[in-house]
Amino acid sequence: MINLDELYIVNYCHYNCKPFFNICRLPKEDAFSLAYSMAADNPNTTAFGRFTDFENYYPRRIKTDEYLYNLFLSLNGKPKEMHPLSFVLQGSEFLDNWFGNGTAHRIILKSIPSEYISFTLGDSMSIFKKNGERTIERNGGLTMYTKEMLSDTLREYKGTIDDFMNDVVEKYGYIEVQLWNDDYCLK
Repeated sequence: MINLDELYIVNYCHYNCKPFFNICRLPKEDAFSLAYSMAADNPNTTAFGRFTDFENYYPRRIKTDEYLYNLFLSLNGKPKEMHPLSFVLQGSEFLDNWFGNGTAHRIILKSIPSEYISFTLGDSMSIFKKNGERTIERNGGLTMYTKEMLSDTLREYKGTIDDFMNDVVEKYGYIEVQLWNDDYCLK
């Protein structure tokens, strides 16, 4: 049986970035300016590739965050922010490399109340892009889990957390975590 008290979430950050940050929280003009600057200053870093095409990335990120926000509300979440901070459950070697093996900040999952955290299998933005807005509005391809839903899934799983995460990595890459209250980053 998986010990839920030992689970953690990880936020990856390139060395040239500020941790616990969502660019969509900036005014649009400032977001574009920062994105172009980060892309120009870090041309060999995979994570900033999305910023080289910010005209396309930004509206998709805004729509994805809006969709996630509304879906989380429908699951009785109580988000304090319109744009969540992104984490991954139990870490991800892929994302660590993607962010240039910068800093990684861990938070123990049990310290975050369920009304402030949600989970998706795989990268929510990629699912939104892959399935398109019309499909996603009918929940095509994107499933959001509350903390309780994820806990139930893990309790039912026959194996270790490592086995579970290996299955997830094979099918989805990782479990994205949306943190809707910044207070838990400060603790």
